[in-house]
Amino acid sequence: MIFEQLLLAVISLLANTLSSLAGGGAGLLQLPALLFLGLPFPVALATHKIASVFLGVGASLNHWQNSKLSIWFSLFILATGLPGVIIGASWILNVPERPANIALGVLTIGLALYSFFKPELGQTHHDKHRDLTGMLLGGAGLLFIGILNGSLTSGTGLFVTIWLVRWFGLDYKQAVAYTLVLVGLFWNGSGALTLALQTEVKWSWLPVLIAASFVGGYLGAHWGRIKGNQLIKRAFEVITFLTGLSLILKVIYSA
Repeated sequence: MIFEQLLLAVISLLANTLSSLAGGGAGLLQLPALLFLGLPFPVALATHKIASVFLGVGASLNHWQNSKLSIWFSLFILATGLPGVIIGASWILNVPERPANIALGVLTIGLALYSFFKPELGQTHHDKHRDLTGMLLGGAGLLFIGILNGSLTSGTGLFVTIWLVRWFGLDYKQAVAYTLVLVGLFWNGSGALTLALQTEVKWSWLPVLIAASFVGGYLGAHWGRIKGNQLIKRAFEVITFLTGLSLILKVIYSA
């Protein structure tokens, strides 16, 4: 029991620190650890989702103190993404996991490669697509990512980060701040609540996961804020690539 708690604390702290720095990907380490320790997939997913909310709490504490996030743009991300999260979380227990994970894995690796081969991407901030058509299309993209966030296991916060950079012209530091505060806290909170109403949660493991998620969220946000866009971009690319690869390998080796 003590060994399990210690292992969970170390893995969760590492996963959430890296996730907070890169703008997503906590499930790369944390969810497989819960599965390895014997939790059924629905229970592991619900437990992970609840713990990941506190990644958002820790990151939010840092970013709201040190970042200038637009209230109206934050509300826009919530209004367009939250319905998708609820839809996706309602569907997850009926979605075939193998094809969904392969598709998500391939797409996630594609995001990493796209960012890697675009050296200038996300290094400077320049608002774009802020007209009515641009906002509608941008909101549709966030709705789709919200469905992925609610229904699939890991890495979808990374999709929000790259969408905010590519479509709306944010730099990586700003995009990660929005992702961690809004996706980490509100999107994941909605998904966690929806899942918790449908399946069992491993409540006895949550205290250590919550503590590690909170500390990791704060530390990652702090390091990303002081180190700047280039470090965040590289962390995003590494975490995104590994997340996509892990999703594909999980399917291959579970066959």
